[in-house]
Amino acid sequence: MSTEGIGTRIQELRAIRGFSLTELGRRAHVSASQLSRIETGKRYATAGIVASVARALGVGVSVLRGQPYIHMLQKEQLDALLAPISTALDSWDILPEDEPPPRSLDTLETDIRRMVALRVRTDFSAIAEQLPGLIVEAALCAQLHDRPGHDRERAYAVQAEVARTAAIVAYRLGFMDLSRFALSRMAVSAPQSGDPRQLAIERYERAHITHAESSRPDRGVTLMQRALRDLDDDGQAATRAVRGTLQLRAAILAAMQGNDSGADDWLGQARELADVTGETTDYAMAFGPLNVALNEMATLANRDEHAAALDVAARVDLPEGYAPTRAAGFWIEKAKSEVWTARLDGALDSLYEAKRVAPQLTRYHPGVHETVGTLLRARRPSTRLREFAQWSGV
Repeated sequence: MSTEGIGTRIQELRAIRGFSLTELGRRAHVSASQLSRIETGKRYATAGIVASVARALGVGVSVLRGQPYIHMLQKEQLDALLAPISTALDSWDILPEDEPPPRSLDTLETDIRRMVALRVRTDFSAIAEQLPGLIVEAALCAQLHDRPGHDRERAYAVQAEVARTAAIVAYRLGFMDLSRFALSRMAVSAPQSGDPRQLAIERYERAHITHAESSRPDRGVTLMQRALRDLDDDGQAATRAVRGTLQLRAAILAAMQGNDSGADDWLGQARELADVTGETTDYAMAFGPLNVALNEMATLANRDEHAAALDVAARVDLPEGYAPTRAAGFWIEKAKSEVWTARLDGALDSLYEAKRVAPQLTRYHPGVHETVGTLLRARRPSTRLREFAQWSGV
């Protein structure tokens, strides 16, 4: 069983490149003292730092994070299911002539709602198995409804949501190139859907990759600013929920930049909207006062204010049936702050809770692997910790 974490991988690659801590810090725009603490497991490596260091070392973020976890993907046969998704995305604008005609728009819309429900439950296996055929069928449907009108917009809305689903699954499993490719397809379909919220959502999803892969968190903030500029507040609850979600993403990215006042401002704007909208689930985005609290917690953690993040977590009461993606994210974030405040038993309890509500998301989450690695290095591992580490592939 490997206990290797991001710090260890940075140290190994730095030695291979022949870089001193000072030299790597200069190239990555990170202080040598910060790098030293990350390498020794005394400091959490934020996504922005990981992206900067990866770029300086000339490797992808996935290399430092240990993704994709190919041995685990092979065990669950997910790697074999991802290839057809890529093929379907690649050919959706040049489809074979012998493809059977698509089913009705009503049927496809029902199917995509079912697919979104699977996505919220993080059932990646079921999604990956069914998605390639739906990608092709959605593309055929968009070609069939080529005359301007409501049906054409419906067809493109289905196509945009199919591409979004492919992007989210690929992102969760660590296949960033495939996720980026799927979002490029969504970017083509979303403007044709007649729904300006779809284009804003594409930019929101793209910001996930931007903050995971880029050494410039400000690029993600710029994406959110442009999305908000282009999505007018028309007074509809769904529009306001999307705008609030964009503001929350901007808050996280601003915190990663070290822009604390900017992060607080974005959080404040989102909180005001959430007080108006209440809890919503439009576009499977779960915006409302609870999600504002979860993002406040994540923002504090990104500032390394882990005790304050746990104070927020103590006030969070997840309702029964809350979206598994969000619930697991809460427990994973809580575990990270617990391990960095030496609450090791609590951190392991939180990881097990994340596993209970969303096992596939938890198993492949890079933050989980980092937290488990820290726990393994912190003390002699218990049987319970070893079992979790083996399950998660650490």
